[in-house]
Amino acid sequence: MTIRLDEDLESALSLVMARTGRTRSEVVRDALRRQLALQEFRELRTQLLPYAEARNLLTDEDIFAIIS
Repeated sequence: MTIRLDEDLESALSLVMARTGRTRSEVVRDALRRQLALQEFRELRTQLLPYAEARNLLTDEDIFAIIS
């Protein structure tokens, strides 16, 4: 797979590589995993939100009150 990065993103990537001692591939794979997990979380949240709202569960505190 080949991707093209703009100058700013390339510089940021190089900085992370230097700071962490990780390879370009390691950093990019980790970033992609995180982005995919975040997208999945958002999609699941969107699907579940109507059920939570129907039960008046609107905040984290509402959930914590139930499970504590």
